[in-house]
Amino acid sequence: MSDPYERSAEYLDIMIAESWGSLAPALADVLSHVRAGAGAVMDLGAGSGRGVRVICEALPQVPVLAVEPSAAMRAVLLARVHEDDALRKRVTVVPGDCESADWPDGVRAVVALNMIGHLSPGQRRALWSRAARRLAPGGALVFNITPPFAPVEVERVRMARVVVGELEYEGWASACPTGVDEITWRMEYAVLRQGRPLAGTSVEYRWWVAPEDVLAAEAAEAGLALRRAGDPGLGLCVLERAGDLPSRAS
Repeated sequence: MSDPYERSAEYLDIMIAESWGSLAPALADVLSHVRAGAGAVMDLGAGSGRGVRVICEALPQVPVLAVEPSAAMRAVLLARVHEDDALRKRVTVVPGDCESADWPDGVRAVVALNMIGHLSPGQRRALWSRAARRLAPGGALVFNITPPFAPVEVERVRMARVVVGELEYEGWASACPTGVDEITWRMEYAVLRQGRPLAGTSVEYRWWVAPEDVLAAEAAEAGLALRRAGDPGLGLCVLERAGDLPSRAS
């Protein structure tokens, strides 16, 4: 299987740092209100480990399974876990993806941030069904959705600019529709010194798109109810078993 992050992994962690400034507290708040009292937390598509760190801070002592299919991203993830004594005792880094990773029974929460678009409709439904079976009573699956929600063209835009030492790092994104429910993202990364290019790379990957109501209907087929959490701009969604939700009369 080709790894679209093999060439971009060196840039991604610094490029997403700013977005985690608002995403981290929202995720921590959701996790702190999960009603399941026990069980591990799974971070699917854990990437460079920024979400792992949030999980561990929000839920002290809880074991975390960090699942990441990209070897390049796992290198960053494992380094982040290893350099922190607390994380090293609690976090297990697992090669794999939603389909191949082993899930323990009674999972307290599943975190799947910035990765749902990597899943085809069939893979999404499989994830919802697996979560419905493996979540502990009161457990939750947390994911986020970002535009576009339909297969449309996205004009090239700079998504991040970071200065490290004497160098500037830029990330640019554009997309074009490539199917009835998918787009292809083109990500470009550049390293500059005083505006002069020194290095860079570009990658393309498929991304499945769907509006919130479609995702909610898919999840409902598996017995999960969708609700929004945090600032609407974050696109944070929480899935819980319909039978676990508090009664409106209570």
